[in-house]
Amino acid sequence: MFYVQRDEQGQLIRVEAAAFAEATETLNADDVTILEWFSNQTALRSLEQLRESDLNMIRVLDDLIQLLVSNGVIRVTDLPDAAQAKLADRSVARENLGGLSRLINDDETPLI
Repeated sequence: MFYVQRDEQGQLIRVEAAAFAEATETLNADDVTILEWFSNQTALRSLEQLRESDLNMIRVLDDLIQLLVSNGVIRVTDLPDAAQAKLADRSVARENLGGLSRLINDDETPLI
């Protein structure tokens, strides 16, 4: 049994296993509305994890490109103009923040 709260349109906005003050009704665990709620919540959590992962990967790719350029493996001019512009913008922003060292948390292990 789940305690639920609905909005003005009747859509679930909160579902809890324990009673809470704003609960307006209870639904069985096998109710299709409850199953849909948990399915949607799982999808939302997965999307948030991907978004956070994307932000982290941007930093990894930025560092990788900088490493490849500094080691002479590639040249910035080998990249498309749009990529060059984006890298230049990020480089300026990172320098304004004190370079690369401040972007790694103390509890993170540097990759390189």
